[in-house]
Amino acid sequence: MKTKKVPLRMCTGCGEMFDKRQLVRVVKSPEGEISLDLTGKKSGRGAYVCRNPECLKKARKKKAFERAFAVQISDEVYNAMEEEMKNA
Repeated sequence: MKTKKVPLRMCTGCGEMFDKRQLVRVVKSPEGEISLDLTGKKSGRGAYVCRNPECLKKARKKKAFERAFAVQISDEVYNAMEEEMKNA
């Protein structure tokens, strides 16, 4: 019997590897819109962050998402992502 391999992803905030399902996906849609993808099903380029709001702050400080998606991300987008993460 073959065991299913668990996909691992790195948190852009703390840099630790986690099971993909433990992380929140941040996605850049084909239209260039950046948002949280709590379902993991949105189409577009994805980067992952821990469910910890501190990791989102670290990623913001390091400009990790800007590098991952090669775009400038406004404060409004980050603030909206922080609010959505708190409410999730």
